[in-house]
Amino acid sequence: MSAPAKTARSLDDLVAVGAVPRTTAEGPTLRAVSERYAVAVTPAVLASMRSTDPASDPVARQYIPTAEEATTAPEELGDPIGDHAFSPVKGIVHRYSDRVLLKALHACPVYCRFCFRREQVGPGGEALDGAELARALDYIRTHEAVWEVILTGGDPLMLAPRRLVEIVAALDAIPHVGVIRLHSRVPVADPSRVTAELVAALRSVRAAVYVALHCNHAQELAAEARSALRLMSDSGIPLLSQTVLLRGVNDDAATLEALFRALVQARVKPYYLHHPDLARGTGHFRLSIAEGQALMRALRGRVSGLCQPTYVLDIPGGHGKVPVGPCYVDLPKEQVTDPNGGTHLYPPPAKDCA
Repeated sequence: MSAPAKTARSLDDLVAVGAVPRTTAEGPTLRAVSERYAVAVTPAVLASMRSTDPASDPVARQYIPTAEEATTAPEELGDPIGDHAFSPVKGIVHRYSDRVLLKALHACPVYCRFCFRREQVGPGGEALDGAELARALDYIRTHEAVWEVILTGGDPLMLAPRRLVEIVAALDAIPHVGVIRLHSRVPVADPSRVTAELVAALRSVRAAVYVALHCNHAQELAAEARSALRLMSDSGIPLLSQTVLLRGVNDDAATLEALFRALVQARVKPYYLHHPDLARGTGHFRLSIAEGQALMRALRGRVSGLCQPTYVLDIPGGHGKVPVGPCYVDLPKEQVTDPNGGTHLYPPPAKDCA
């Protein structure tokens, strides 16, 4: 594969850099997939692939389009977590009383093949103009229960530092906003964007600013990505991570363990492990919840609490995010299961307490 100088934004671009065989690209199914769902693979992501075959490389599987995406299951949805139903004004999603999403743009540095917003983001995706952003900020100002604002989209770190300064400052000036959280792929997908100027743009006077990194495999944490994360953490920005549980990418305990250890060593606290959403054309990525629970149970005891995210499901239709991890307590039996699978009465019998 040749070393690309810029982001591959089409199937033909991927062919040109050797990421997709020309004979594969000539098939009508893959061509239709690449035209329906946005394609963008940065040079940094291509460099992190050990193979461009999605069947054998966990990074390639996340970004290189495949014909499997042409299959849509009956239960799959265009808006799987119900963003539209909870959008009172353009750019705002208000699903929980104390927090809102602020979607300032719909562009990303890369387009993940499993993305739950894959039918909303991409080239030409709507971004908020000045008047629309002002209305979104006014909505936050007039809803005093909103304590946390989550910048997402699209990837907020794709915004110019000047634009980020304006948004962070505007949110920081709203007295009831206590936390500004930015969700981003940029540090692993396009780490050269993480400059001192961009990090400075995230400074606030009053509200706490957090960055939540989307990372699914330790292979994504190349040297450049770790340097970008270090620049952020050294500046005092707390870092969290979000990971999507994906078949063929991270669906075994050893892979998840390596990822969470690598994140913690990079000063990133694993926050959520997401069960994959019911986005159209993503069935080949999904595991069952029971499989996910078994993986989380396998991690308990082999890595510390620093490495333990919360396994969550976003209930389709906008009904909210809930933990779906394994339970270790059986209340009717007053029994608790330890990390090795042993069971114990709680409280223990008196003789065991002596």
